[in-house]
Amino acid sequence: MAKTEADAPRTGKLARSAITGLAAARIGMAKLSHRARTPSPQAQADHEAALGRILFGALGQLRGSALKVSQLLSMHPGLLPDGVRSELARAHHQAPPLNRALVGRVFRQAFGQEPEALFDQFEPTAFAAASLGQVHRAQLAGHGTVAVKVQYPGIAATIASDMQLMRAALRALAHTDMPLPTNTVVDSVMAEIEVTLLREVDYLQEAEQLQWFARHAARPGVVMAEPIVSHTRAQVLTQQFVPGQPLQTWLATQPPQALRDRAGQHLWDWFMHCIFVLGRVHADPHPGNFLFAPDGTVGVLDFGCTRELSAHFRAHVATAWSALLRSATDPQRDALALKAYQALGLVKADLALQTYTTELAPALADMQAWQIEPFTRPVFDFGGKTPPPITAARHQRALGQHLLQVPGEMPAFERMWMGLMHLLTRLGARVHTLRTGFLAGDGVEAGASTVA
Repeated sequence: MAKTEADAPRTGKLARSAITGLAAARIGMAKLSHRARTPSPQAQADHEAALGRILFGALGQLRGSALKVSQLLSMHPGLLPDGVRSELARAHHQAPPLNRALVGRVFRQAFGQEPEALFDQFEPTAFAAASLGQVHRAQLAGHGTVAVKVQYPGIAATIASDMQLMRAALRALAHTDMPLPTNTVVDSVMAEIEVTLLREVDYLQEAEQLQWFARHAARPGVVMAEPIVSHTRAQVLTQQFVPGQPLQTWLATQPPQALRDRAGQHLWDWFMHCIFVLGRVHADPHPGNFLFAPDGTVGVLDFGCTRELSAHFRAHVATAWSALLRSATDPQRDALALKAYQALGLVKADLALQTYTTELAPALADMQAWQIEPFTRPVFDFGGKTPPPITAARHQRALGQHLLQVPGEMPAFERMWMGLMHLLTRLGARVHTLRTGFLAGDGVEAGASTVA
């Protein structure tokens, strides 16, 4: 079905509160309906999907930053049930375009003139729509075809209230039978999302990051655009046009395995280079931020959400992963992992090894195994990658008791890793994961990822 043009996001607090309140009421009714049904795995799956549709429907009406929240929440596997996350993930592809009059208003506020006066040619119909803005093709002398990202009016003004509304919606979800983590965990994730949104609504900041990555992170098989600074403002970002198809469209062409392997290897090598050589990562790697060319070249988009990784963080991540890649029977495995976690501030400095081994390590084991799985074979087939585990209630209690804090880099790093795993799994790529040697020590060489 064709997308219809949409007005600006509803910025009135009363209107946005009414939308969220209605969603909470519908969640309550869905809970009652679910209780009346005969318990079964299919009934539970249907219930999760129904709740996800209610949340996505509310977020879709709010649009703006709320729709971006939908994207980010869908990338936290331990936060929401799979059925809910699957519905929220639709935000990566289903944002209605902004109407033409509002596009003109954004340009008049940013430049004092219409887009047609700034570009040799400007296509009024967007060719891509996202949560915070939409993208138009244009022609600019000296640059040829460019992509112009236009932010929806009023986005920045809704962030604080939207985060409050989404916390209320999640609290309503917590009153259902859904397995959700503690309020502390949910609040920490929502706080990190809010910081991310505040950075993403500043396109001048994104232009700086885009320029930095284009100049420092160039790698074979990976393409990034340079921003056109003269035609960029806080709500309008103009950049070189990057050719390629979205992942789903590219896969529909049925590219051969060798081509999917090539694209996957490009992605793996680029992310490992960014982590361990540059110490700066693209921290929002959902499928909509990547384009795939016929030869397997990958274009990387949207640098509004990036994260610097300190040398301290990277060094102890490497230590932890090297320890976890040891044999389970190695007596040094737990001791080395605990030491790395203590250095990162994840656990108390005086946590006893025996306590870690008997209480905390079992709670971390499933997620650790999922994270290091690609490093267990020289060539890993992501077509057989296991899904991320859901932490059992008894393990959540152990984590709550022993985890001291989450390092500032960790949430963005984990989202980056989750997104990369999702991309490579969708590609079904076979990737040489050990050849880069960024993790090396005690006979182990591998790539790297998160630690908890």
